[in-house]
Amino acid sequence: MKKLILFPLILLLLQSCDDPKDVYGYDQNSYTIDWNAAADSSSMALIDQFWNPTDHYFNYGSDGSLLDFHYWPNAHAMDVIIDAYVRTNDAKYKAYFDQWYAGVKVKNGNTYYNDFYDDMEWNALTMLRLYDITKDEKYLTTVKQLWADIETGWNDKAGGGIAWVKYQLYSKNACSNGPAAIIAARLYQLTKEEAYKQWALDIYDWEKNTLYNQSTGAVYDNINGDTGVIADFSLTYNQGTFIGAAVELYKITGNIVYINDAQKAANFTIIKLIDTSNNILRDEGNGDNGLFKGIFMRYFLQLILTDGVDPSFKNKYVTFFNNNADVLWRKGCYKENLLFGTSWNNPPVGATQLTSQASACMMIEAKALFEKSK
Repeated sequence: MKKLILFPLILLLLQSCDDPKDVYGYDQNSYTIDWNAAADSSSMALIDQFWNPTDHYFNYGSDGSLLDFHYWPNAHAMDVIIDAYVRTNDAKYKAYFDQWYAGVKVKNGNTYYNDFYDDMEWNALTMLRLYDITKDEKYLTTVKQLWADIETGWNDKAGGGIAWVKYQLYSKNACSNGPAAIIAARLYQLTKEEAYKQWALDIYDWEKNTLYNQSTGAVYDNINGDTGVIADFSLTYNQGTFIGAAVELYKITGNIVYINDAQKAANFTIIKLIDTSNNILRDEGNGDNGLFKGIFMRYFLQLILTDGVDPSFKNKYVTFFNNNADVLWRKGCYKENLLFGTSWNNPPVGATQLTSQASACMMIEAKALFEKSK
């Protein structure tokens, strides 16, 4: 592992000192945050502490003890690097694109296909972004190949929808349908092929009519297509991808219904899925769950930046968004090596996982992008 060299911004940001001091020896609320510098530092920390320079993928642990490969978190870690490149246009980030693309395939058994439809979808979304930046046809070709396989996950159980996993076709999950609708919508915008648009509409309509509570804005986790039983709990990332799909379809159709759907899902999230002590997204646990908050914030920001959002809602969204970023950086970051844990209100103890680190880095990059968009 490379030794992390902290950017000069840490010395600039972490000044002053009211008593009592926290574990870092400074008053966390006494400095102004340079979000561009914070994003530079946190995204480089992701590289320095997780990137495997030999096999070209992101390790699962920050301390060198977890070198195992996890397919879907790697997509989100690369999304952070893409965020950093888009924000800075710095070639040092772009240098990882092709390495990651090749490394992920090797570590995934020399293929991009996977038993889990949602895992392929996350990687397809990342590769679509890589194509958008580089115009390198290999990325788009891989997305289309993955999409052809993802389509096969649609079946009549529960009235339609993309299955979660190939050996369990009865389970229809929000995590395999929200991202699928986003992919299809973006492929349509890129190619203008009507088939992609129809897929986006059909998948979104199925999710809205099956897993989305149109009264409250809750997006439920899954439905068992054999029994009809809905697992009626909600997770932030499912809220996020439903919002993301609605935003994409609004771009395509101009139909305000999609913005209304997205607003309702956003309102539910920022009221119900929070840590009320800080008014931030709640701690949803480690492992895969560590990624959920960052995914929500990625699509939440897209909603904030979309014309057509009710101004009164947008003000609330911006306040909530800014508060999450502020609390995360001031309270949830272990400044010694810029690690983040599952809670955005408390720094991790010792090592952390790729999922939690990438999630927090997505939040910091989103905040830097928001500041740049003003």
